[in-house]
Amino acid sequence: MIRDLNEVFHGRARLGIMTLLSSLGQADFSTLKERLELTDGNLGAQIRVLEEAGYVKVEKSFVGRKPRTTMTPTAAGRKAFRAYLDRLEEVIEAARQG
Repeated sequence: MIRDLNEVFHGRARLGIMTLLSSLGQADFSTLKERLELTDGNLGAQIRVLEEAGYVKVEKSFVGRKPRTTMTPTAAGRKAFRAYLDRLEEVIEAARQG
């Protein structure tokens, strides 16, 4: 059961990113950095993993003269994250019954 958990989501930072994106719909880099208390480098690396897996879409734009990076969960990302949460609930329930 535990071996079936999606490793892409299982890290603290990526779990936090997907949780926020699921609840907010989208978020910019600064919001994720502040809410998750991550460094630029760590957040960037974790977003890259999610993007390469096809779970988030990254859009870069400018607001005035400042760059802005916005992340949105993809349909595949939403589906995979829900499946991960369902599996995690099964693990938790099994632990509580044990």
